[in-house]
Amino acid sequence: MLIAIDTSTDTASLALGTEGRILVELTWHCGQNHSTQLLPNLVHLLNQAKLSLSSASSIIVAKGPGSYNGLRVGLSTAKGLAYSLGIPIIGISTLEVEAYQHAETGLPVCPIFNAGRDEIATAIYQSKLDKWSQLMIEQITTVDALCSQITTKTVFCGEFVPAIAARLKDTLKEKTVILSPTTNWRRAGFLAELGLKRFQADDYDDPATLQPLYLRRPTITQAKPLSSSIKKKNQKSPEA
Repeated sequence: MLIAIDTSTDTASLALGTEGRILVELTWHCGQNHSTQLLPNLVHLLNQAKLSLSSASSIIVAKGPGSYNGLRVGLSTAKGLAYSLGIPIIGISTLEVEAYQHAETGLPVCPIFNAGRDEIATAIYQSKLDKWSQLMIEQITTVDALCSQITTKTVFCGEFVPAIAARLKDTLKEKTVILSPTTNWRRAGFLAELGLKRFQADDYDDPATLQPLYLRRPTITQAKPLSSSIKKKNQKSPEA
């Protein structure tokens, strides 16, 4: 049994699969409640499928980009399960998972996440001659810069696409393909399918070195320097 875990954004998803098919799957809007909702929902799916954790053969986890909290919870949970069960772990780009849902279109697929600061996280993938490949690596850029790189009809997908759909259509015209908004929810079933291919090829990650793909370092508030008066109070008086 494969366990697929995706807590990259406010949308979370879990799937259990075996022998190339999905047994149960759950996708929900969790907001910032990844740490309190992930394990209870995993237990719920195991109960639905009448399976136990001991039957797991691999953990597949979406490694980002995404929110700092969501990725931390997903990766730490996946690593904990891999260590405790003694099974392989496989990390897959969240952008790739988003794109893979539209592989059957045969067109280049461009997933887009909101990266804040008027920037986006994106990449481009395509399935051609039954081969799934990455055409552009994961990166932080802007909508305008991305549009300047699009030369052919492309499928745009992701939770953030509805917010920028008008800009994409105005700039790219007939090159823009935007599917139904219902397809913008990432499903862990596709994460499991991508992970299965690597599992069958014995292509695993090292749980000790597998890290989230943030693309941008989390913002950390810098400590303010002490004022001169506080410094003086904290300085020790010289001994007499």
